[in-house]
Amino acid sequence: MERRMSVATHWGSFVAVVDSGRLVRIEPTGDDPAPSPIGPGMVTAADDSARVMRPAVRKGWLNGLPRDRDTARGADAFVEVSWDDAITLVSDELRRVRAEHGDSAVFGGSYGWASAGAFHNAQGQLHRFLALGGGYTDSRNTYSTAALEVILPHVIGGHPWSYQSRMPMWDEIAEHCELVVAFGGLALKNSQINPGGLARHQTQDLQRRCRAAGVRFVNVSPLRSDVAGFLDAEWLPVVPNTDTAAMLGIAHTMLVNGWHDEDFLRRCCVGFDRFASYLLGELDGVPKDAAWAAGITGISHDVITDLARRLTTQRSLIMVNYAVQRADHGEQPIWMSVVLAAMTGSMGRAGCGWGAGYATMDATGVAPGRPSVASIPAVPNPVPDFIPVARIADTLLHPGRTIDYDGRRLTLPELRLVYWCGGNPFHHHQDLHRLARAWQAPDTVVVHEAWWNTTAKFADIVLPVATGLERDDFAAGFSDPHLVAMPKVRAPEGESRTDHQIFAALASRLGYEQEFTESRSEIEWVRHLYEQTRAGLGDDAALPDFDDFWRRSTAELPALVGPFPGSFQALRSDPQRFPLPTPSGRIEIFSEEIDAFGYDDCAGHPRWYEPVEWLRAGLSNRFPLHLISNQPASRLHSQYDNGGHSLDSKIRGREPVTLNPSDAAARGIEGGMVVRLYNDRGSCLAGAVLSDDVMPGVVQLSTGAWWDPVRPGLSGTLDRHGNPNVLTADRPCSRLSQGPSALSALVDVEVYADPPPDVLAFSPPGLEH
Repeated sequence: MERRMSVATHWGSFVAVVDSGRLVRIEPTGDDPAPSPIGPGMVTAADDSARVMRPAVRKGWLNGLPRDRDTARGADAFVEVSWDDAITLVSDELRRVRAEHGDSAVFGGSYGWASAGAFHNAQGQLHRFLALGGGYTDSRNTYSTAALEVILPHVIGGHPWSYQSRMPMWDEIAEHCELVVAFGGLALKNSQINPGGLARHQTQDLQRRCRAAGVRFVNVSPLRSDVAGFLDAEWLPVVPNTDTAAMLGIAHTMLVNGWHDEDFLRRCCVGFDRFASYLLGELDGVPKDAAWAAGITGISHDVITDLARRLTTQRSLIMVNYAVQRADHGEQPIWMSVVLAAMTGSMGRAGCGWGAGYATMDATGVAPGRPSVASIPAVPNPVPDFIPVARIADTLLHPGRTIDYDGRRLTLPELRLVYWCGGNPFHHHQDLHRLARAWQAPDTVVVHEAWWNTTAKFADIVLPVATGLERDDFAAGFSDPHLVAMPKVRAPEGESRTDHQIFAALASRLGYEQEFTESRSEIEWVRHLYEQTRAGLGDDAALPDFDDFWRRSTAELPALVGPFPGSFQALRSDPQRFPLPTPSGRIEIFSEEIDAFGYDDCAGHPRWYEPVEWLRAGLSNRFPLHLISNQPASRLHSQYDNGGHSLDSKIRGREPVTLNPSDAAARGIEGGMVVRLYNDRGSCLAGAVLSDDVMPGVVQLSTGAWWDPVRPGLSGTLDRHGNPNVLTADRPCSRLSQGPSALSALVDVEVYADPPPDVLAFSPPGLEH
């Protein structure tokens, strides 16, 4: 008999159809207007051959080879062991490393999305376990938005993510705005997801409402497809990594024509005079005028001038997407976008001004937030050490080295044990060959994984974990007002256990099980967190009790009502009464604090810095194409690359790469061919797609294809499957944020003339019993 059960994921809420314990299919819920196709594709991956069925230990590590001769991590076979032996090995190694090298030698950054769920949050579980055991070195910021997270608190103040509640929502844009200029576009594919889950996808309908209301859109991006076709957007193809120059050219045009909002700049901002001197060329002899910007960006002088006029004569909104800051000097387009919005005259007006990350997640621009939802309780980390998230390879390769970070000097710790639970560093990190070399440095790598992806293959001890379909929980998405029940749909595959069960067993061996579990079972924890959430809302919440919620599958939280702290509308109305949480209380066009850091790659005001790799660089003579490694439409990062929807998108089993027809013709490339992308860092195979949605000189290869090196131990070896991070540079944005610069990479492409090797990304390693 079939049963229908609620499923919550980062890409939406679904219904699982189960027959006699077997997952038959996953269907969209009836009230989701734009369900993600990733959900139904989960079925094929639930019990495929890539599942990790039993605890496994790398053969070389188990045999105790001396570390200076053991460089086989990633290429070695594994030996399957019992859970009792696996728990003993991990607990003994944790004891040894802490005793011999100190608690900071344990790395628990474990960055990544993992799966939805308030209780079974992989990083929350890991950090609680490690903190109770003595502490660990953590990581800070995210690969997605590191530059933004560091620069915005200096410019507009507040928590790095507070801008989400301070920028206009889509319904306000539809009512009040006339012109939206989107730097980096508004790729609708990204709004499939929302951290923690979501009940209904709303971004598409809200964008349609804006267009129906007469809002005009301008897409400043190398990709025409970065804006939905129904928006009828004007496309301004821009040379990648030159958004800051385009904004400076627009700003200069506003300034010299007197179109800028002098009143707002005087009352609500600080430092415009110093920035204006730079803009006019008084500091370096180079006016940042429309002609200057045109020579850098490829956008014509006349278009830049016209855009400046329209932005200041219409009710306008400057949007900046996350992609533009994952690049050399990625802080600059974020900072400059705020300055440009402040100049337009629309900053702090309803539905207008400035915002970031629209359509990057479904929640952004949909709702300003939601009430707090209880999650696995955090424990203070006794170890103060941390590293910027994208500097993991540097840390492993160069312990003891000092680096700058947001006005501080950090010493990179010596990491002897890496514990990874949730996420996939061999997906999101840049220059994977460099990471593979760095990954040989620690004594031990422990990984919790459901599938034999690259991170599992590069581990020493792999512990099989249950998926989100195989445990009880409830979901609470970022800014989404709905709670969604997540009852266990099926039994865990093989000998899989939940992360919590694994950590509870380890905590028992290490002597703190009661502190970790608080004597609650997993379902008792889920009930406890839900009832904590309910109690925290007080009398205003109409949440049902847990049993009723579990039967209904959903519950709705009360809406948050503004104004929110740091409101730009309040600032415009009275900057004395409603100051921003910055040193000046106003928007910091010039930051005395950043200027005092003395960084040569991030001055006290936004400015143009030439990228290391871009289409005007000398390196483009050898590698004349700029690689856009954006987010995929067929999966969330690397999650469910082995799912049906992602597999259906492959070309001859490989990730699709999109080229402009003119670039393809010059190389003899036709659609459907297997091609090789390459530069000095590495090479990969992909399936060619031709489209004039990609501007000439640009190729687009999405992230997330599981890395499949032909010879894992050989640096630079060919990737069979199409992971762009064999090509990207492991280079920080700047000394300020130390964020990743993935979108600053030059490549070339050629027809792959040899018979393409079989893709083995989804095949387990050699396993012995």
